[in-house]
Amino acid sequence: MISVKLKDGNVKQYEKNIIVAQVAESLGAGIYKSACAARLNGKLVDLRTPITENSSLEILSFNDDDFCKKVYWHTSAHVLAQAVQRLIPEAKLAIGPAIDKGFYYDFDLPHTLSSNELDQIEEEIKKIIKEDLPLERFELSYDEAVALIKEKNQEYKFELIEKHAGNGEKLSFYKQGEFVDLCAGPHLMSTGQLKAVKLLNCTGAYWRGDANGPMLQRIYGISFPKSSDLEEYLKSVEEAKKRDHRKLGRELDLFDLFDEGQGFPFFFPNGMKLRNALLDFWHEEHEKAGYVEIKTPMMLNKELWLRSGHWDHYKDNMYTTVIDEQEYAIKPMNCPGGMLVYKSRPHSYRDLPLRVAELGLVHRHELSGALHGLMRVRCFTQDDAHIFMTPDQIEQEIIGVINLIDKFYSTFGFKYYIELSTRPEDSLGTDGQWENATTALKNALERMNKKYKINEGDGAFYGPKIDFHLEDCLGRTWQCGTIQLDFQMPERFELTYVGEDGEKHRPVMLHRVILGSIERFIGILTEHFAGAFPLWLAPEQVRILPLSEKFHGAALKIEKKLKEYKFRVTTDLRNEKVGYKIREAQLKKIPYMLVIGDKEVETNTVSVRSRSKGDLGRMNLEVFAKEIEKEIAEKSID
Repeated sequence: MISVKLKDGNVKQYEKNIIVAQVAESLGAGIYKSACAARLNGKLVDLRTPITENSSLEILSFNDDDFCKKVYWHTSAHVLAQAVQRLIPEAKLAIGPAIDKGFYYDFDLPHTLSSNELDQIEEEIKKIIKEDLPLERFELSYDEAVALIKEKNQEYKFELIEKHAGNGEKLSFYKQGEFVDLCAGPHLMSTGQLKAVKLLNCTGAYWRGDANGPMLQRIYGISFPKSSDLEEYLKSVEEAKKRDHRKLGRELDLFDLFDEGQGFPFFFPNGMKLRNALLDFWHEEHEKAGYVEIKTPMMLNKELWLRSGHWDHYKDNMYTTVIDEQEYAIKPMNCPGGMLVYKSRPHSYRDLPLRVAELGLVHRHELSGALHGLMRVRCFTQDDAHIFMTPDQIEQEIIGVINLIDKFYSTFGFKYYIELSTRPEDSLGTDGQWENATTALKNALERMNKKYKINEGDGAFYGPKIDFHLEDCLGRTWQCGTIQLDFQMPERFELTYVGEDGEKHRPVMLHRVILGSIERFIGILTEHFAGAFPLWLAPEQVRILPLSEKFHGAALKIEKKLKEYKFRVTTDLRNEKVGYKIREAQLKKIPYMLVIGDKEVETNTVSVRSRSKGDLGRMNLEVFAKEIEKEIAEKSID
């Protein structure tokens, strides 16, 4: 017998050959049916995992952990594939993973799917759920796996077997009814555990992301244990469509992208006012935090990128050219230029920490299918900084960056969560360097009592990192800020400082961004605020609306007065009714409108209308100016 300590503190005894799912079943039908995964002795595991020793066990359902959602959605992808094969037997299966929100499966099909066929597939999914088919995991040797896949005539799966087979290890499969798929798992115990499933759309996708490979059809879906959760999600999708930054960017004359430069955004006058307001805030806060600012060239020679390590790890994403018979690359990141700036003069320990910031325009060759408005572009401005320091300054500098990130995100009303990403397989440096760097990041987070998750193997090739995922008003998360500790770049560039002992030492370097890409952050802000930016960010803060031509002179005098306060003001002098002008100003999401007529001229006042609060009545112009001056200074959010 083995003893299992449960989440509620109870200890129960079971036979030695028991698996996690059987424990869940012994605790009641409700727990078993809702179980997605478990935490066994602190480790997230599949429900099929055997319990072989005295253990602590927590049965997890959909909302307990992101791992559970992925299990639920991964199972949904398998049910989708089964439904497609039932309706289209000639379908060739590619891959079907869980993603951040939902799942997809890629298919090679004899024809393009119609919306009517998607509805039919969704109905077949419901039938498979009702059949409550158990998902059975089994393993095969390489030869057995190849024989099975050939029998099923699934050449894409054969490619995957060739990719993953190695060291004589067996390959895992999952079976549900007549459907079998090559898969590492994990999965739910049966199809009947799925409840509310919705297919969202079908798009094209290249096999393995290779533009030279076959074009497949990718079906996206979402699923939840409750119908009410699905309904809420679909409502949020509709709200997100209304907030789409690409749509609002055009409507508000902020930015756009054109076929003549795919992935290269254009910013219009209103967009530049928004961008400059954001960057003014950035400059102000960085100056307070003790940063100096530099600017490095956009193009540097191949030798530099070889020295930094980026050429070996990143060249497929770099734009290159030849100048004077030398190969050059447009920079995909700012770091190597920052190294040259540091190395251009000698440094003492008294100079450190040295915080060097750069708003650097970088270019990366993204595949056309991956481009998405401002969220994924081919050129963008990173709010980079590189902090050079002594080893004993590491934790304090990390804490300083976290405090600065917190200042920025709280100003916009964003909540955020933190991930610590550790050493990837393709990395530079020794085990000791990586261990020291990771420990330093952990210590800083723990000193600040910050909660964080470990993201194994997702660090940069030169060091571990802390990533900041901010949450917008729709509950979506975006990875923006990052802190990366780097022992490699100072070695590669032979950076030094003279220590108290008069000897040369190697500085430690910290890479960090706060907003990430300025363009992407503007896209996030546009959707977060639905284009109704806070007063301090709004491209147009006040619009003056004279009732008729008779009041144009008075309106222009008011505009001039308000511009003395450095407000962003315009006057609508068109021969239109004031109601029309107000509606248009509301559609343009302008924070304040000032109506000017006889009574306002007589009393030396303005009639104030707020975007969010409606009619605020008449107000002395100086009083109004002082009030919005205070609102701007406080960076209030409507």
